[in-house]
Amino acid sequence: MSFNLFVLPFFLGFIFLITTLIIKYGKWIREMEYPDRLKLGLGLFKKDFWRACYEVIMEGLLHRRMFKQNKLLGYMHMSFAFGWFLLIVLGNIESRIYSGGHINPPYYPIFLKFFVHDKKILPFELDTVPGLFRFTMDLLLLFVLSGLVLALFKRAHSKWFGMQRTTKHQRFDKVAIASLWLIFPLRLIAESINAGLYHGGGFLTNNVGKLLASAFPIEYLNYPAWWAYSTALGVFFVSLPWSRFMHIPTEIMLIYCRQCGVKIKNTLGGISEFETRACPRCGVCIDACQMNAVDKTYSTPAYFLRVLRQKNHNQELYNNCLLCGRCHQVCPVKIDTIGLRVGARNQFYDKLESKLDYLPVASREKKPVNVIYFAGCMGHLTPSVKLAMVKIFKAARIPYWFMDQDGSVCCGRPMMMAGMHKAAADMIKSNRDTIMQSGAKTFVTSCPICYKVFKEEYKLPGIDILHHTQFIEKIIAYRMIDLHQTLYRTVFHDPCELGRGMGIYEEPRKVLRQTTELIDAEGQKQDSLCCGGSLGDFAMNSEQRNIITNNALDMLLSPNPDILVTACPLCKKTFAATNRVVVKDLAEIVAERIDSPWLMQPSVLPNSVRN
Repeated sequence: MSFNLFVLPFFLGFIFLITTLIIKYGKWIREMEYPDRLKLGLGLFKKDFWRACYEVIMEGLLHRRMFKQNKLLGYMHMSFAFGWFLLIVLGNIESRIYSGGHINPPYYPIFLKFFVHDKKILPFELDTVPGLFRFTMDLLLLFVLSGLVLALFKRAHSKWFGMQRTTKHQRFDKVAIASLWLIFPLRLIAESINAGLYHGGGFLTNNVGKLLASAFPIEYLNYPAWWAYSTALGVFFVSLPWSRFMHIPTEIMLIYCRQCGVKIKNTLGGISEFETRACPRCGVCIDACQMNAVDKTYSTPAYFLRVLRQKNHNQELYNNCLLCGRCHQVCPVKIDTIGLRVGARNQFYDKLESKLDYLPVASREKKPVNVIYFAGCMGHLTPSVKLAMVKIFKAARIPYWFMDQDGSVCCGRPMMMAGMHKAAADMIKSNRDTIMQSGAKTFVTSCPICYKVFKEEYKLPGIDILHHTQFIEKIIAYRMIDLHQTLYRTVFHDPCELGRGMGIYEEPRKVLRQTTELIDAEGQKQDSLCCGGSLGDFAMNSEQRNIITNNALDMLLSPNPDILVTACPLCKKTFAATNRVVVKDLAEIVAERIDSPWLMQPSVLPNSVRN
């Protein structure tokens, strides 16, 4: 006998879940552009598929990033995901053996202990260790239950898991989480009662079965226990698509999309639906968000994504974000919160017309140049940085063209952050044409925002795009300038776009170690705080920005440095306005400490700089 009416809640719930996922995923894939859909199809026959499988195991089952965030939190999630996965896999193997290798209905492995009562040893089990398979199944069940205990404990003591704040559950979240928490205790009870009646369980279910048999008439409880277990599974499956647990299957699809190269573009829809639904709503991003400091917790990523899922579009909410990337850094799923935020803004601003009549005509020498320097808007508003770079170029005897010397030409990034992608595209095309006509091989900029957009959006083949920290580190390495050491103690602040945005952490520190005594402070590298001057937030007032700025300075200045060094004109301008410490850009530090130029003719410059 391999069927009983009690399997219906599970079976119907399972069919409902699969049908719903097929409909939803099919709709979102159809909303993607044709090239993206083609990538997904071709990815099945490439290494993309196997890379996605590996990533699903490491992140979807083992929760590698969550472990890095907090080991207790990582274990809790891993015990549920990986433990349940192993129970399903081993349960299917066990059911295949008992049924003689036949393909079984999906409910059969789940309720195998109800249908199979014998105590025989499976063929691959050792006679010297009887019940090894049943021991393993009980051990896995205990593994999952340990995660459940931690989950219950986390509700009251989230700080033990490294979380000061947690998300609030909505209606379907409460139904789904209640049913999930019931599934494994009910499985333990059902299998233990079965073991108590037929003595075919493992170390856990046999002992619990004996305990239940000593206190209750378990022959009358067996059938209701299996009904309860099946019902809990069915309710969980039905509520899953509208609850936080939708992230479980959706994360798998999102990982595959990313491996195939499908990313968020300028508008919402398609891949953005996978991004928003893959959010586990764990709340890790809430503590990382600096908006809490100005009482804007409602704008933190977890709640922003909730509004996005519900399609309750809110312009003020979308604008209330520094776009600093701290949430993306800590997110266990690496949700593209910046791309989603910018895409959400796009629907309000992208219809604005863009005209470039106001742009100055860039004057350029007729002869070709090898190196272009671009100060950017904030570089011109912080002139000490561009003047320092001019001195460095001259000291190193590097011929260059100061592209925006006569008039600041925007890179287009502020328009993109505002969601004005059409206007940004026109600006990018104009700048790109000018750059490509110059014949330059190296493009240097002082602004991390400009660096990111030139690197990612401009598509400049044959041109090496460098932030000035990278450029300075190179010319020092080639002894094109000599620097003298000072006794100043410095702390380096990692700008958001340069560090988390582009992964540049070591180059500026290498330079500072050659000129000053570089000391460590809190809030550096991946954990760096936004200076508060971000161009990405359109809703904060000056008082709120000052709070964020001073919070960042409190951490950076804790070791009492002589100079706070950064590598972003906007960060320098923002920190310097507080008058709490001397603030300098890395280029200024280098320019002030140049002893004498390395007398090297331009014709023999290293290829990495000359070309």
